[in-house]
Amino acid sequence: MQSNNPVFRRSEEFNRPGANAYGNQTYAGNGTAHPGYGQQGYTDPATWGTGTPGAPTEVSAGPMTIDSVVQKTAFALGTVIVFALATWILTPAIDANTTAQDLSGLYSAVMIGSLGAFALSMVNSFKRVISPALVLAFAALEGVALGGLSKVFDAQFGDSVVSGAVIGTFAAFAGTLAAYKVFNIKVGNKFRMFVMAAVFGMIGLSLMELVLGMFGASLGLFGFGGLGLLTAIAGLVLGVFMLVMDFDFVEQGIANGIPERESWRAAFAMTVSLVWIYTNLLRLLAIFSQD
Repeated sequence: MQSNNPVFRRSEEFNRPGANAYGNQTYAGNGTAHPGYGQQGYTDPATWGTGTPGAPTEVSAGPMTIDSVVQKTAFALGTVIVFALATWILTPAIDANTTAQDLSGLYSAVMIGSLGAFALSMVNSFKRVISPALVLAFAALEGVALGGLSKVFDAQFGDSVVSGAVIGTFAAFAGTLAAYKVFNIKVGNKFRMFVMAAVFGMIGLSLMELVLGMFGASLGLFGFGGLGLLTAIAGLVLGVFMLVMDFDFVEQGIANGIPERESWRAAFAMTVSLVWIYTNLLRLLAIFSQD
């Protein structure tokens, strides 16, 4: 099962040909004789050892299941929420008397969290063996960035914007999952290629906008005007498509019996998709709330 999604493409377990339950390779041949006792490839049991003392051994925790994916995803999202709330609470309140200097710490937290989360998202996306610690570190940094960003939006556009974006994100998740199951949506290679090309295109546009903004030549692609509205809608639709891909890979992974540790990869992918949906919903609601 080959993928165009870099999160899953780097996973040997997702992409290994001929994998069956518990990740065992199927034999390339039917009826091929196996080595017998005394032949090459078979050793005398008396010569078997227990391995080097103290050497680490890999212990299989069984195949990935829906329960393991739900648990890991809840853990990752819980980390995002906890760090977002901590950032919101621990940073100074924003009111009419707040100056730009007072907000410097909050803006720094958003910048550090965003850059750190982006760097770790790249590492996690292209890492062959998923690391739970790096997934949780990504979630923590993402939480810091979202907590600070949400606080700024709350002060500027009202608290209904943040609460609406939170509710809308979970509604989008539930609605997409229901549609995926009810309509039995199938994900093809062309769909995957389109979604990933659009994702990287959106990332490229945001980086271009960031660089142009440093020189005072911003195009307003991610602002609160007409172009910002278009990119917010496109980003929201793209986030839903990303969720569809995530559901498909989880379903295929469970069907192929991949190892349980890959639940962390699925949790990371869905966390990225939900954060993507939340930020675009937040911007969309902010645009609509303007006078």
